[in-house]
Amino acid sequence: MMGNQMTYGLYGGGMWMFFHFIFWILVIIGVVLLIVWIVRQPHRYERGHGEESPLDVLRKRYARGEISKEEFERIKKDIL
Repeated sequence: MMGNQMTYGLYGGGMWMFFHFIFWILVIIGVVLLIVWIVRQPHRYERGHGEESPLDVLRKRYARGEISKEEFERIKKDIL
């Protein structure tokens, strides 16, 4: 009888405590990963669901050489 209690105490209760510990570690890791994912998401509410601002588009067009410096300045003044 004593042997069965020792076996349960060493393996049954110990294993339950081990899995209980692992479960909570996984829950904590999951919460941390969720927070990191939320923080790293682009803030869609700032620019209308990830769209570029007109000034960003203008800067890219100027950088690609599609418009001259004079056109860039004129359009920039109209935008702002």
